[in-house]
Amino acid sequence: MTIVAAEQLTKNYVTGDITVQAIQGIEFSIEPASFVSFVGPSGSGKSTLLNMIGCLDPPTNGRLKVVGQDVTRLSPTESAAFRGKHIGFIFQDFNLIPVLTVFENIEYPLLMVQNWPVRKRRQQVEKMLEAVDMQDQARKYPNQISGGQKQRVAVARALVTKAELVLADEPTANLDRKTANRIIGLMKAMRDEFSTTFIFSTHDPKVVKNAEIIYTLEDGKLLQSENGQGGDDV
Repeated sequence: MTIVAAEQLTKNYVTGDITVQAIQGIEFSIEPASFVSFVGPSGSGKSTLLNMIGCLDPPTNGRLKVVGQDVTRLSPTESAAFRGKHIGFIFQDFNLIPVLTVFENIEYPLLMVQNWPVRKRRQQVEKMLEAVDMQDQARKYPNQISGGQKQRVAVARALVTKAELVLADEPTANLDRKTANRIIGLMKAMRDEFSTTFIFSTHDPKVVKNAEIIYTLEDGKLLQSENGQGGDDV
Protein backbone atom coordinates (compact mmCIF):
# COMPACT_ATOMS: atom_id res chain seq x y z
CA MET A 1 0.00 0.00 0.00
CA THR A 2 1.29 3.44 -0.92
CA ILE A 3 1.04 6.01 1.88
CA VAL A 4 0.10 8.87 -0.51
CA ALA A 5 -1.04 8.65 -4.14
CA ALA A 6 -2.16 11.57 -6.33
CA GLU A 7 -3.82 11.27 -9.73
CA GLN A 8 -4.32 14.41 -11.85
CA LEU A 9 -4.48 16.43 -8.63
CA THR A 10 -5.59 20.04 -9.12
CA LYS A 11 -6.27 22.94 -6.77
CA ASN A 12 -7.84 26.19 -7.93
CA TYR A 13 -8.48 29.34 -5.92
CA VAL A 14 -11.16 31.71 -7.19
CA THR A 15 -11.32 35.41 -6.33
CA GLY A 16 -14.05 37.24 -8.20
CA ASP A 17 -13.50 36.55 -11.89
CA ILE A 18 -9.91 35.40 -11.38
CA THR A 19 -8.99 31.72 -11.06
CA VAL A 20 -5.50 30.78 -9.92
CA GLN A 21 -4.31 27.22 -10.46
CA ALA A 22 -2.12 26.55 -7.42
CA ILE A 23 -1.67 22.87 -8.32
CA GLN A 24 -2.01 21.73 -11.92
CA GLY A 25 -2.83 18.09 -12.57
CA ILE A 26 0.11 16.46 -10.78
CA GLU A 27 0.66 12.76 -10.16
CA PHE A 28 2.96 10.99 -7.70
CA SER A 29 3.06 8.17 -5.18
CA ILE A 30 4.95 7.81 -1.89
CA GLU A 31 5.76 4.54 -0.17
CA PRO A 32 5.48 3.92 3.60
CA ALA A 33 8.44 4.85 5.85
CA SER A 34 9.80 7.29 3.24
CA PHE A 35 11.71 10.54 3.85
CA VAL A 36 10.45 12.84 1.08
CA SER A 37 10.95 16.52 0.20
CA PHE A 38 8.88 18.77 -2.02
CA VAL A 39 11.07 21.65 -3.16
CA GLY A 40 10.58 24.72 -5.30
CA PRO A 41 10.45 28.52 -5.16
CA SER A 42 7.93 30.44 -3.09
CA GLY A 43 4.51 30.20 -4.73
CA SER A 44 5.30 26.91 -6.43
CA GLY A 45 2.49 25.11 -4.61
CA LYS A 46 4.42 23.23 -1.91
CA SER A 47 2.34 24.37 1.04
CA THR A 48 -0.91 23.99 -0.91
CA LEU A 49 0.03 20.41 -1.69
CA LEU A 50 0.86 19.65 1.95
CA ASN A 51 -2.48 21.14 2.99
CA MET A 52 -4.29 18.80 0.61
CA ILE A 53 -2.35 15.74 1.75
CA GLY A 54 -3.09 16.78 5.33
CA CYS A 55 -6.84 17.04 4.58
CA LEU A 56 -6.83 20.73 5.50
CA ASP A 57 -7.83 21.89 2.01
CA PRO A 58 -9.80 19.72 -0.46
CA PRO A 59 -8.66 19.26 -4.08
CA THR A 60 -10.61 20.93 -6.87
CA ASN A 61 -10.18 17.98 -9.22
CA GLY A 62 -8.34 14.68 -9.41
CA ARG A 63 -7.94 11.96 -6.84
CA LEU A 64 -5.92 11.80 -3.64
CA LYS A 65 -5.44 8.71 -1.49
CA VAL A 66 -3.77 8.98 1.93
CA VAL A 67 -2.99 5.94 4.10
CA GLY A 68 -5.07 3.82 1.73
CA GLN A 69 -8.20 5.98 1.86
CA ASP A 70 -9.59 8.25 -0.84
CA VAL A 71 -9.74 11.63 0.91
CA THR A 72 -10.76 13.66 -2.13
CA ARG A 73 -14.33 14.31 -1.04
CA LEU A 74 -14.25 14.01 2.73
CA SER A 75 -16.47 16.41 4.67
CA PRO A 76 -14.81 18.82 7.14
CA THR A 77 -15.86 16.57 10.04
CA GLU A 78 -14.54 13.45 8.31
CA SER A 79 -11.30 15.26 7.43
CA ALA A 80 -10.74 16.29 11.04
CA ALA A 81 -11.29 12.74 12.28
CA PHE A 82 -8.97 11.33 9.62
CA ARG A 83 -6.20 13.83 10.47
CA GLY A 84 -6.45 13.02 14.15
CA LYS A 85 -6.06 9.31 13.52
CA HIS A 86 -3.43 9.20 10.78
CA ILE A 87 -1.52 12.48 10.32
CA GLY A 88 0.89 14.56 12.40
CA PHE A 89 2.05 18.11 11.62
CA ILE A 90 5.32 19.97 12.29
CA PHE A 91 5.50 23.72 11.62
CA GLN A 92 8.38 26.16 11.23
CA ASP A 93 7.10 28.32 14.11
CA PHE A 94 6.53 25.24 16.33
CA ASN A 95 2.85 26.10 17.10
CA LEU A 96 3.14 25.07 20.74
CA ILE A 97 0.42 26.25 23.10
CA PRO A 98 2.11 28.75 25.47
CA VAL A 99 -0.12 28.08 28.50
CA LEU A 100 0.54 24.32 28.40
CA THR A 101 3.66 22.56 29.65
CA VAL A 102 5.87 20.45 27.39
CA PHE A 103 4.07 17.34 28.68
CA GLU A 104 0.65 18.89 28.10
CA ASN A 105 1.54 20.07 24.58
CA ILE A 106 2.51 16.54 23.59
CA GLU A 107 -0.58 15.14 25.31
CA TYR A 108 -2.95 17.61 23.64
CA PRO A 109 -3.76 15.59 20.46
CA LEU A 110 -4.65 12.57 22.59
CA LEU A 111 -7.13 14.67 24.55
CA MET A 112 -8.66 16.64 21.70
CA VAL A 113 -8.75 14.10 18.91
CA GLN A 114 -8.50 10.59 20.25
CA ASN A 115 -9.60 10.99 23.89
CA TRP A 116 -7.31 8.28 25.27
CA PRO A 117 -7.79 7.22 28.91
CA VAL A 118 -5.50 8.89 31.46
CA ARG A 119 -3.09 6.02 32.09
CA LYS A 120 -2.64 5.21 28.41
CA ARG A 121 -2.11 8.92 27.61
CA ARG A 122 0.55 9.28 30.29
CA GLN A 123 2.44 6.20 29.11
CA GLN A 124 2.38 7.35 25.49
CA VAL A 125 3.53 10.89 26.32
CA GLU A 126 6.34 9.58 28.51
CA LYS A 127 7.43 7.30 25.66
CA MET A 128 7.57 10.25 23.26
CA LEU A 129 9.41 12.45 25.78
CA GLU A 130 12.06 9.75 26.06
CA ALA A 131 12.27 9.39 22.26
CA VAL A 132 13.07 13.11 21.83
CA ASP A 133 15.21 13.28 25.00
CA MET A 134 13.00 15.85 26.74
CA GLN A 135 12.07 13.98 29.94
CA ASP A 136 13.78 16.57 32.14
CA GLN A 137 11.88 19.44 30.45
CA ALA A 138 8.40 17.94 30.79
CA ARG A 139 7.09 20.48 33.32
CA LYS A 140 8.51 23.56 31.62
CA TYR A 141 6.51 25.92 29.43
CA PRO A 142 7.41 26.80 25.81
CA ASN A 143 8.89 30.16 26.79
CA GLN A 144 11.33 28.36 29.10
CA ILE A 145 12.97 26.15 26.45
CA SER A 146 15.11 26.78 23.36
CA GLY A 147 14.00 26.75 19.71
CA GLY A 148 15.56 23.35 19.15
CA GLN A 149 13.80 21.97 22.21
CA LYS A 150 10.49 23.43 21.01
CA GLN A 151 10.92 21.62 17.70
CA ARG A 152 11.69 18.38 19.57
CA VAL A 153 8.39 18.82 21.40
CA ALA A 154 6.67 19.47 18.07
CA VAL A 155 8.11 16.24 16.65
CA ALA A 156 6.91 14.31 19.70
CA ARG A 157 3.45 15.86 19.45
CA ALA A 158 3.25 14.94 15.75
CA LEU A 159 4.00 11.30 16.54
CA VAL A 160 2.15 10.86 19.84
CA THR A 161 -1.03 9.57 18.16
CA LYS A 162 1.06 6.92 16.33
CA ALA A 163 0.55 8.79 13.07
CA GLU A 164 1.58 6.89 9.95
CA LEU A 165 2.32 10.16 8.16
CA VAL A 166 3.97 13.39 9.35
CA LEU A 167 3.84 16.57 7.26
CA ALA A 168 6.54 19.14 7.99
CA ASP A 169 6.32 22.65 6.50
CA GLU A 170 9.77 24.30 6.68
CA PRO A 171 10.51 22.60 10.03
CA THR A 172 14.09 23.89 10.27
CA ALA A 173 13.52 27.47 9.08
CA ASN A 174 13.83 29.04 12.55
CA LEU A 175 16.74 26.90 13.74
CA ASP A 176 20.49 27.41 13.54
CA ARG A 177 22.52 24.96 11.44
CA LYS A 178 23.66 22.74 14.30
CA THR A 179 20.19 22.51 15.85
CA ALA A 180 18.57 21.93 12.44
CA ASN A 181 20.90 19.02 11.78
CA ARG A 182 20.03 17.51 15.15
CA ILE A 183 16.30 17.81 14.43
CA ILE A 184 16.72 16.19 11.00
CA GLY A 185 18.67 13.37 12.61
CA LEU A 186 15.96 12.98 15.25
CA MET A 187 13.22 12.75 12.62
CA LYS A 188 15.17 10.15 10.64
CA ALA A 189 15.75 8.11 13.80
CA MET A 190 12.06 8.23 14.63
CA ARG A 191 11.17 7.27 11.07
CA ASP A 192 13.39 4.22 11.48
CA GLU A 193 11.91 3.35 14.89
CA PHE A 194 8.22 3.93 14.15
CA SER A 195 8.14 3.40 10.33
CA THR A 196 6.57 6.84 9.96
CA THR A 197 6.58 8.57 6.59
CA PHE A 198 7.91 12.15 6.69
CA ILE A 199 6.97 14.57 3.91
CA PHE A 200 8.65 18.00 3.89
CA SER A 201 7.92 21.26 2.16
CA THR A 202 11.24 23.07 2.35
CA HIS A 203 13.88 25.42 0.96
CA ASP A 204 16.50 24.10 3.38
CA PRO A 205 19.34 22.26 1.59
CA LYS A 206 20.05 20.34 4.81
CA VAL A 207 16.60 18.77 4.69
CA VAL A 208 16.82 18.15 0.94
CA LYS A 209 20.23 16.50 1.32
CA ASN A 210 18.74 13.96 3.71
CA ALA A 211 15.66 13.22 1.61
CA GLU A 212 15.48 9.87 -0.14
CA ILE A 213 13.04 11.17 -2.76
CA ILE A 214 12.89 14.79 -3.99
CA TYR A 215 9.94 16.23 -5.93
CA THR A 216 10.43 19.61 -7.61
CA LEU A 217 7.44 21.92 -8.04
CA GLU A 218 7.20 25.12 -10.06
CA ASP A 219 4.06 27.14 -10.81
CA GLY A 220 1.93 24.31 -9.48
CA LYS A 221 3.44 21.71 -11.80
CA LEU A 222 5.56 18.72 -10.86
CA LEU A 223 8.71 19.18 -12.93
CA GLN A 224 10.68 16.15 -11.84
CA SER A 225 11.32 13.59 -9.17
CA GLU A 226 14.69 12.19 -8.24
CA ASN A 227 16.29 9.94 -5.71
CA GLY A 228 18.05 11.91 -2.99
CA GLN A 229 21.22 11.08 -1.13
CA GLY A 230 19.44 10.25 2.12
CA GLY A 231 22.60 11.61 3.75
CA ASP A 232 23.67 10.40 7.16
CA ASP A 233 25.99 13.28 8.06
CA VAL A 234 23.39 15.35 9.90
